[in-house]
Amino acid sequence: MGVGSNRGAGSGAGGRSRIAKRLGLALLLAFLAAAWAVAAYLLWRTTVPDGLDLPKVDPHAVFRPKDLSRAIHYDRFLRWDFLATQVVLVLGLAAYAAYGARFVRESAAGRIGTGMLLAMLGLGLLWFVELPFGLAELWWQRRYGVSHTSYGEWVIDNWLALAPGFLFISFAILIVMGLAGPLRDWWWIPGGFVFVGLALLFTFLFPYLLPGQRPLRDAALVAQAKAYERQLGVGDIPVRVQDVGTETTMPNAEAVGLGPTRRVILWETIVRPPFTFDQQRIVVAHELGHHARKHLWKGIAWYALFAFPGAFIIARVTRRRGGMHEPEAVPLSLLVLTVLSFLALPVENVITRHIESEADWVALQLTRDPGSAEAAFKNFTVAALADPNPPLWDYVLIENHPTVVQRIGMAEAWRARHNAGG
Repeated sequence: MGVGSNRGAGSGAGGRSRIAKRLGLALLLAFLAAAWAVAAYLLWRTTVPDGLDLPKVDPHAVFRPKDLSRAIHYDRFLRWDFLATQVVLVLGLAAYAAYGARFVRESAAGRIGTGMLLAMLGLGLLWFVELPFGLAELWWQRRYGVSHTSYGEWVIDNWLALAPGFLFISFAILIVMGLAGPLRDWWWIPGGFVFVGLALLFTFLFPYLLPGQRPLRDAALVAQAKAYERQLGVGDIPVRVQDVGTETTMPNAEAVGLGPTRRVILWETIVRPPFTFDQQRIVVAHELGHHARKHLWKGIAWYALFAFPGAFIIARVTRRRGGMHEPEAVPLSLLVLTVLSFLALPVENVITRHIESEADWVALQLTRDPGSAEAAFKNFTVAALADPNPPLWDYVLIENHPTVVQRIGMAEAWRARHNAGG
């Protein structure tokens, strides 16, 4: 009777302790979820007016049938090529996660060294799996005259481009496995901060990694950019032209860098016909809008909001292989990371489309020229062969910019609002 009584009392105390721990964990998770929601709300806010009603734009009324058909046909192949790549990528990494740990038995590189080796082998597997689909995309681009790069040159350049990836993966595994040594399954907390720090460093250094840059030589466009900088209060942001050579005939531009490394990059395809000066200044205003609205900083903040939950999930799933303390868990972590990245695509695309819409609005406010904005967007469809109104699944999974008809619709909405005195 006495022994039974003591066991009951101990069991009750232990049960209350477990309940208290679970309650504490639930409260902590609720607090973190609320903090996440508040941060997301603050990051989501833009200068685009609330309730802005974008008119529906019929692409058949905007584009010539020949141009529209060509863009739709070109994009259709690429979207299916992308989808096939993702499926084969996941299957390849699933096989690597199942059998990749066998390489551990033959490694004498130590715990962390072996983990780094497994990570680099996984990255090599990714390259090998993606290779035929990349070559198929190049074949399609060459067929449509979008690229004149040879297949051999593409393979070599694509392989050399792995160097930063190898360096990043090796560094990340070094840090994660180093943290997992003393912290075990709790490595994800400091690891999340490390990943965000690496993203910050990469964003800061990225302008120096872009080849073939030269100063913009169009004096009128440079003067216009300086005027926009003064209006936006962003200080001096150099505008550079990147020589894309025979890689592509597609037009593109981007805002890159942080602080002293900020700049606007225009592909050389932007600073020549069919783009006029007025269309080029729309593009410059758009990219300066990214800097003015701190979109690169916001991008890092959004990354942080997903990096910590992602690191937590990786830590939990890899426990079945001993956790990230063990090199056997590295192949599985690559699979989990790839699956999480794919699942996050719809959310990431919503965020980037929201940000791009704000940059479009900033450009319209600066230039007050919706006609040139519409003409620039039309040229993107003709020159880049972008489907102006892609199917829904493509829009959800692939498109990280508003569609061309949405961007034309925003220009029309700005015009209507301005004419109404808004």
